[in-house]
Amino acid sequence: MSNVYTHGHHESVLRSHSWRTAENSAGYLLPHLRPGMSLLDVGAGPGTITADLARLVEPGKVTALEATEAALDITRATFAKLDVRVQFVVGDVHALDLPDDSYDVVHAHQVLQHVADPVQALREMRRVCKPGGIVAVRDSDYHGFTWYPALPELDEWMELYQRMARANQGEPDAGRRLLSWALEAGFEKVDATASTWAFADDDSRAFWGGMWADRVLQSAMADQARRAGVPEETLERISAAWRTWAARPDGWISILHGELLGIA
Repeated sequence: MSNVYTHGHHESVLRSHSWRTAENSAGYLLPHLRPGMSLLDVGAGPGTITADLARLVEPGKVTALEATEAALDITRATFAKLDVRVQFVVGDVHALDLPDDSYDVVHAHQVLQHVADPVQALREMRRVCKPGGIVAVRDSDYHGFTWYPALPELDEWMELYQRMARANQGEPDAGRRLLSWALEAGFEKVDATASTWAFADDDSRAFWGGMWADRVLQSAMADQARRAGVPEETLERISAAWRTWAARPDGWISILHGELLGIA
């Protein structure tokens, strides 16, 4: 079971993914971590969250998993610069080639929104988690994003992203569905929460708006949009709107995430 990763791995995508830390992206999990725990990070990406989690559970075993060797090479490149030891594994979250009851914690950040069958993915994450261990997932909810000022081109961006993600069998509004998916996957004890990122000062607006201005023109999603017949002038107009938003002193955006801790 496979599907296309909508964002791809262009520099503009990795720029935002490398900004993520355990503190800004896994705060709901941190109080439950202890030294010596074993941890599987599904969809490790550039590994910045993985590295933080590994430091928190040292000397516990940590495994970074990615869907392809090419994606895992990005993770390896980060750890080559760090004094943090992890294992690297290529695998499909729908069918993990890992033994039952292997990890105290199984974590996935912004993964379930991109997989073909998130319920099966959660079943597999639960299977490789030790009884009483924690499955921790966090996913954004695109229709829960809100911003000011109300530029019509950003509404176009939302419609475009929703269309491209769904064409790839993804669910861009995954955050609101995590609890439902977990219950369907067989979890009986779950704690569902939410948190946000907010970008509202000059530096953070420049980071977020500039990142999306580039993604709209240069990422895998942009290439997909062109193949789907989206005119280049539409992409350029959306990109320019992100830069306009970033330059506004009253520009503000809130990015909603659903979070879930499930006991295996």
